[in-house]
Amino acid sequence: MVTLAGKEKQLKDLKEEIRTKLNNAAGNTCQQLKFIDAVQRLGLAYHFEIEIEQVLQHFHDSYLNGDDMEGDIYNVALQFQLLTQAGYNISCGMFNEFKDEKGNFKKALMSDIRGMLGLYKYAHLKVHGEDMLDEALTFTATHLTYMVEHLEYPLADLLGGGKN
Repeated sequence: MVTLAGKEKQLKDLKEEIRTKLNNAAGNTCQQLKFIDAVQRLGLAYHFEIEIEQVLQHFHDSYLNGDDMEGDIYNVALQFQLLTQAGYNISCGMFNEFKDEKGNFKKALMSDIRGMLGLYKYAHLKVHGEDMLDEALTFTATHLTYMVEHLEYPLADLLGGGKN
């Protein structure tokens, strides 16, 4: 028979396991980002507010100290989203590394569908006057619309189309 005390212990153990995994990911920015995003999507972030805040504060402090955001366009966009949603004031200038010498988003980004989807999603977090995110939205919408006809499952489902 399962008791209330048994369920409470199981819940406590699961929370501790998640805390341990988040702590073990320290030093691996991409892993921490994905882990925090997953916990938030599952609706469990309220159990780990302190730990998540500490990680995001570290990301923000690193950003203010001039450290570049780590990773590909998807991870940089995810970091932008998590920090922005947590109330940190982050410049969209972090996306400059993904622009060419003419100030356009690099064509190489078009082959990174996951990154394009992430940038498209996170570009909606823009505030008035952030022209770069307007550009990102136009760039990603244009290229994702074109790509939707040439994709196969599971990416086609994410974009709402593709080959049948």
